[in-house]
Amino acid sequence: MHEELAAVLALMPDERRQQAAGRDFWIGHLHGQPVVAVLSRIGKVAAATTATVLIERFSVKRIVFTGVAGGLASEVQVGDIVVADSFLQHDLDASPIFPKYQVPLYGLDRFATDPALSAQLVRAARSALAQAPLHHGLVVSGDRFVATTAESLALQRALPQALAVEMEGAAFAQVCHDYGVPFAAVRTISDRADDEAHGDFLRFVRDVASHYSAAIIGAFLEAAPA
Repeated sequence: MHEELAAVLALMPDERRQQAAGRDFWIGHLHGQPVVAVLSRIGKVAAATTATVLIERFSVKRIVFTGVAGGLASEVQVGDIVVADSFLQHDLDASPIFPKYQVPLYGLDRFATDPALSAQLVRAARSALAQAPLHHGLVVSGDRFVATTAESLALQRALPQALAVEMEGAAFAQVCHDYGVPFAAVRTISDRADDEAHGDFLRFVRDVASHYSAAIIGAFLEAAPA
């Protein structure tokens, strides 16, 4: 979201804009580290385009994704932090040719995040936001905003290991898998993906999630080797 990107750009002393694929990429430094910051845009196709441009055009060596998500697991509540260890597309179904959720021709239904990069992200989140409960596990992605209790319960039944649901992470994970680029992702839980999910979503992003994203990324880069 724009609010999250603005919070990160405010910490970059020398950002300059470069446009590619209809997107604004911000190149500069954050805590002394060279970075490229960009909005993924919403949905899996837009996210895949952004990930590909980051790798092909800007030659990034690792990608860290921040954003918000809806909580699915009962223990994952609004304001909690989730660091993904893998991603699955909950709306992908090429059966009966392939098993449900499996990405055709990959033999996989889940794409793992990079263990070392994810561990660094967990440490950064705990350091920056000690007051926020943190969870680590499966996050699922789909091209719709899950905002009904019925759909949320259906996802919980179908994918009981899923901690949270969002709209981009699985696309980033698959592109990074294809290119061999380490990938990690952290999400702030903005809602419970139920009938109340849409209520204060934008206010939560502005007042809470954007600050969480900036704090986690700051702690991550401060601890990262030069």
